[in-house]
Amino acid sequence: MSPLFLALAAAVGNIAGAYAVVHRERRSLRMIEACLAFGAGFMLAVALLGVIPQVLDGSPAAALYILFGYLAVHLAQHVFTPHFHFGEETHRVSPSAGISAVLGLTLHTFFDGVAIAGGFLVSSQLGILLFLAVLLHKLPEGVTIASVMVAGGQTRAQAMGAAAVLGGATVLGVLLTEQVAPLARHGLAISAGVTLYVAASNLVPEFQAKRGWLSALAFFGGAAGFFLAERLLEVWVR
Repeated sequence: MSPLFLALAAAVGNIAGAYAVVHRERRSLRMIEACLAFGAGFMLAVALLGVIPQVLDGSPAAALYILFGYLAVHLAQHVFTPHFHFGEETHRVSPSAGISAVLGLTLHTFFDGVAIAGGFLVSSQLGILLFLAVLLHKLPEGVTIASVMVAGGQTRAQAMGAAAVLGGATVLGVLLTEQVAPLARHGLAISAGVTLYVAASNLVPEFQAKRGWLSALAFFGGAAGFFLAERLLEVWVR
């Protein structure tokens, strides 16, 4: 299975999430919100159990790249970007907020592609697991960027275009990892830090304040889903 094909499939998730916003598909938006906690659990499990042990086994110095990835996303999304949070934007924001959100999200969507390509350099199983982790947060990511763009006064076409830019960054991440040696060597470790940040620092705060068992069960279900996917792939990829 081609990493480039999977990156293109993941990029469609950005566009699908944006489509739900610009066409006010309330049922789809509720479904995406419900999936957010599941995606966070799956991503955390992939980062902590699938990627980090792998890159540290190859080189203990990889811990520095993991930390770099984590800090770089925080810098892009919460220092250089004045207004950012995952999920649908419900308040009016300045027109520049949408542009800065695109720039802030582009870094981590680029490393989504690096993660997929880097995972396949280790094994097909790890590459597919990382694709699933990326795919699960692409829908809320599309919702995020489109709703910020719309709330900032941009047109529906501009909102869809912003989602397409994020999807394109993911595809670019795959292409460059296959061509640029430093990304092939260290990209997976950086992507581990990026994935850890998106799951723990972006997605978890979006649902952790909610009362009730639904979000918690979805979160734990996402972590369990990692183990199930891993077992199924062990049989399928042989």
